[in-house]
Amino acid sequence: MKVLHAVTLHSPSHAFGGPVRVALNLAKGLRARGHEARLLALGEGFPEPWPTDVEGVPAKLFPARRILPLGFSGMTSPALLVSAGRLVREADVVHVHLARDLVTLPVALAALRAGKPLVLQTHGMVDPSEKALAKVLDAVAVRRLLRGADAVLYLTPHEREGLDAVVGSPLERSVRLVNGTPGQEERPPLDGPPRILYSARLQARKRPVDFVDAAPAVLAAHPDARFVVAGPDEGELAAVRARIDSLGLGARFTVPGALSSAEVLAELRRAHVYVLPSVEEPFPMSVLEALAVGVPSVVTHSNGLARDIAAAGAGRAVDPGPEGVARAVLDLLDPDTNRTASHAARELAAASFSMDAVLDTLLPVYEGALRD
Repeated sequence: MKVLHAVTLHSPSHAFGGPVRVALNLAKGLRARGHEARLLALGEGFPEPWPTDVEGVPAKLFPARRILPLGFSGMTSPALLVSAGRLVREADVVHVHLARDLVTLPVALAALRAGKPLVLQTHGMVDPSEKALAKVLDAVAVRRLLRGADAVLYLTPHEREGLDAVVGSPLERSVRLVNGTPGQEERPPLDGPPRILYSARLQARKRPVDFVDAAPAVLAAHPDARFVVAGPDEGELAAVRARIDSLGLGARFTVPGALSSAEVLAELRRAHVYVLPSVEEPFPMSVLEALAVGVPSVVTHSNGLARDIAAAGAGRAVDPGPEGVARAVLDLLDPDTNRTASHAARELAAASFSMDAVLDTLLPVYEGALRD
């Protein structure tokens, strides 16, 4: 089976975040099972010559052009748009990681026009919105695509409700597909000062400043603790640095910027606790990767993984804000608690979020789309 995965942007800084990680994990899993999977995306920030594969997945990357001041939504590539029809026709199934942008919408529309089996996965990026541009795109393309796709994949019941609201009626061909993560080498026994990690985009919804504000309470009990704030800047880097400076904690914080996938895994294997203080986070890949390595994780109650983590004892779910984060980190820094939570984290990742389990759900969706 030839599967084309289309996603908005791939870059060395992983600026687009989770959807690219999901697309790559799925493509690698499909290839391991003997299918031909490839990636189609904009590219940005690569040295010449540009890569023709990403982590072993054949990739067609087109230089990104920013034609509107709308972040990722304002990026496109005339060459990609010209090539979309041909790339779609070469595939048996087109799997689009859909957002309201000028990459995934045109690719999905090309698949619909060509009569190709079309699977959409929205990652929480298509939700009810009062923004004028969203309303226009919904009227012109999004509703048509959601209604015409052979399957729409959603992460949580909340996301499904949002998609129904966008369409204006219940989606008929929707399937819940959780994110998965490949198995990882277990975190080695840790010694030395506690190390607490944040590794995600530095944007307001992720609340990296809450992570910084939790540090004083942790340091009161563990004065040798170290904190890492890693990830590409999306508007919060200056606030993070300013808060670190105002608290006088420059010696306790490392702010390395965007990390490669290998560097993220290396940081996870050094971390005692992983923290993602964001709100309304559908199903974060960074937390799944932490669980797979065996790093107990702290998330807020609105995180899509909160109930699983709390029920398994793989970390803690807290109310938003630095106070709850600090209490949870201190709890998980107890050596016995940390060992127990680390074991539970790996068990949870293997049992509920393995790539085998995800692919066992996804492949019948593809097969059904091919039969329709």
